[in-house]
Amino acid sequence: MSVEYKFLLSYVLIAIAVYLSYKEKVGLEKEILINSIRAFIQLLILGYALVFILKLTNPLGLFGILFAMVIFATYTAVKRVNITDGLKTAFLSIFLSSFIIIGVLVITQVLSLKANELIPIGGMIIGNALNAYTQTMERFKSDVKNNIDLIENFIALGVPLKEAFRLQIKNCITAALIPILNNLQTLGIIWIPGITAGMVLAGANPIHAVFFQLVIMFSMVAVAVLTSYFGTNLSYKKILWSI
Repeated sequence: MSVEYKFLLSYVLIAIAVYLSYKEKVGLEKEILINSIRAFIQLLILGYALVFILKLTNPLGLFGILFAMVIFATYTAVKRVNITDGLKTAFLSIFLSSFIIIGVLVITQVLSLKANELIPIGGMIIGNALNAYTQTMERFKSDVKNNIDLIENFIALGVPLKEAFRLQIKNCITAALIPILNNLQTLGIIWIPGITAGMVLAGANPIHAVFFQLVIMFSMVAVAVLTSYFGTNLSYKKILWSI
């Protein structure tokens, strides 16, 4: 069976998701279809672009690609979450958290300035920053809306503004960490990472494959915490205007 035919058969999974979304009146049918097609086009372009990208040796060029990823992640985040001054908040949250983690990995020489390491790992970090941001800010808006009376009472009693939001900020950071902590807890038992399996199949030392995967997982934990922290702390003064 050809790869192309297998790909077409796998689209049955999208059809199932679209059907259930329509049946339960979730309203995400169009978005699922469009994003599935867009993902195919983007990966197809990436496949050809990687031939050029993986030949880059100039650090400025490599970080320029990562910065472009941050810009696209910011655009996606703004479309997902509507808050006051959302563009600035999304950009700073994703940029700062991602580049702090990437910077630490490069400075400590855990990650080298090679395209085959920096671009894939950096992309994972930025992608997880995007996920953490959207989860955090959606939860933040919801929690603030549901507890608006309590927050306003705290403010009326003279509690500092940030302290009035303390519980909501804590809940949001916790919520953003749940998916990655689930992955960390089940790593190697339920969840078998593709990078580890791929490295072992390619003949790498299993210990090296495990260490590399753990570096990625630890980065995911750190970027989720940082993104949630920056997102909530940059927006709590204006979040009331968004609900």
